[in-house]
Amino acid sequence: MEEEWKEYKLCEVAQLLTGFPFDGHKYSKAGIRVVRGDNVTIGSLRWESEKDKRWNERFSRSNEFSLKEEDIVIGMDGSRVGRNRAQIKAKDLPLLLAQRVACIRNTEKSIQKFLYYQIFSNKFEAYIKSVQTGTSIPHVSLKQIGNFPTSIPSINTQRRIADILSSLDSKIELNRRINDNLEQQAQALFKAWFVDFEPFKDGKFVESELGMIPEGCRVGKAEDFYNINIGKTPPRKEQIWFSSNSSDYTWVSISDLGSCGRFVFTSSEFLTHEAIKRHNIILVPKDTILLSFKLTIGRVGIAGTELTTNEAIARFITSDENREYTYFLLKGYNYEKLGSTSSIATAVNSKIIKAMVVLMPDKEILKAFSSLTKPYFDQILRNEQESIRLTILRDTLLPKLMSGELKINATEVL
Repeated sequence: MEEEWKEYKLCEVAQLLTGFPFDGHKYSKAGIRVVRGDNVTIGSLRWESEKDKRWNERFSRSNEFSLKEEDIVIGMDGSRVGRNRAQIKAKDLPLLLAQRVACIRNTEKSIQKFLYYQIFSNKFEAYIKSVQTGTSIPHVSLKQIGNFPTSIPSINTQRRIADILSSLDSKIELNRRINDNLEQQAQALFKAWFVDFEPFKDGKFVESELGMIPEGCRVGKAEDFYNINIGKTPPRKEQIWFSSNSSDYTWVSISDLGSCGRFVFTSSEFLTHEAIKRHNIILVPKDTILLSFKLTIGRVGIAGTELTTNEAIARFITSDENREYTYFLLKGYNYEKLGSTSSIATAVNSKIIKAMVVLMPDKEILKAFSSLTKPYFDQILRNEQESIRLTILRDTLLPKLMSGELKINATEVL
């Protein structure tokens, strides 16, 4: 007998609440972190120094507004409303919930993992886009979130569906942790070679602008050693240049650099073939090192394919022997010295990036370093490609499973 899926509003199968209106003037650097709209981004919470607000006052309603592990939080304002959503992990706690952030918890009719995949579906994102209000700053109400239409099967079926999808997510997360470890090992080699100069201890050292360096290494401006060019944005008012079709040209933004792995294969927005021709936009080859230098400075990625970027990203064209060196050079660079700490986000420009003072070893040293670290990056690449395939599989299965289009039994998808 085929199981019946019942139609509900989200508020009928989940508990919805929003946070407390904390007095922003009383936030502190100590105490319990407060989850505000600024802290909720696509799939995670962010705690950059200026966004890390804490509550250190007596608060009689702390139990009422304390978040729990696996709670789902949704930012209710901003250009990415409906996309800014995250799940609370044990390591995040304790946390307090601020106003204009929604929290979703399961009831006896639902399990939290199943709700998670409902909220993180394209269907939910499209629904919020259809009901949001506001022009300059889109926003959504708790009632509108609660009215999200959803189909719900039995608890056992919810659990089996969630287990299928979470097994894919678990493998993606495992790949991420493996890649973190691989990068840390390669980075330790970079530090040993080019910070501590361990392989060169017995050789001759010479004075340079960066201090004593091994003989044979050079110090100069980044543009002396690299072909560096800057991305470009076609006229924003002319939407014909922009696309959501992945068969068009990958066009990387700072946000894309923040959400991808080490290698960049795709973007949240694309440029049409005509845009590339009409606006003389430069495409950069695979293995180009990408560096963000406006607003958010110092995000680094490796082009996994031919692509282009917007004007907030500098592109360092590399050769076979210096891909790994350049990646770590830019990732570990002290960008604070490029401008005052109060104005660095707006003071740094492409001219300053090209004039950065860097160390450049000779080709033989670069080749030797690459021979040691390239296997780490090759494995990272394979893991990221597998994760991309698993993500596509998960995103293909998700709407079919969540709607009941794909039927399941205790052990398999039918």
